[in-house]
Amino acid sequence: MSATATPAHAERAGRRIEEMLDRLAATADPAAVAAAEELVRSLMEFYGAGLARILELLSAPEDGRRAQTLFGDELVASLLLLHDLHPEDLNARIDRALHSIDGVGLDVLGFDEATGTLRLRASSGGGCGCAAGAPDVRRAAEDALLCFAPEVTAVEVRTEPSPREPALLQIGARPGAGA
Repeated sequence: MSATATPAHAERAGRRIEEMLDRLAATADPAAVAAAEELVRSLMEFYGAGLARILELLSAPEDGRRAQTLFGDELVASLLLLHDLHPEDLNARIDRALHSIDGVGLDVLGFDEATGTLRLRASSGGGCGCAAGAPDVRRAAEDALLCFAPEVTAVEVRTEPSPREPALLQIGARPGAGA
């Protein structure tokens, strides 16, 4: 529904839903009718929760970040994306999702639109460079991206060691040199 939707449009949509459920009840088996009714109830719960969150966030004290707060909320972002209304581009939404993951530094190496694969580099934080935590990091990235960037359907994580500080070179007097 667009931002210019009126109550008349909403009322018409409600009538159409009722008519479709009635037609389905008259022609389909009871299990299909029950599934359709459950789908409608689930969608109503989803939208109701999203709208309640919007109202909650809008009632928060004004701090100049109200819109960013809305765009950063998982439920609201999901609703906006569902209707192609989210104002942030894919890169901004990917960055937002990755920054929401605590304790892991992730850099985007690239996104393949054809396959939906996002390639990431994670800093292991240690010196070994092993990818022992890669499945957990990948899972955390997938979970974060689900709400903010559903265009990403697969995540590949390359783990690299954090750059080490250069070794400290000790310079002292030559042995045997008098002071």
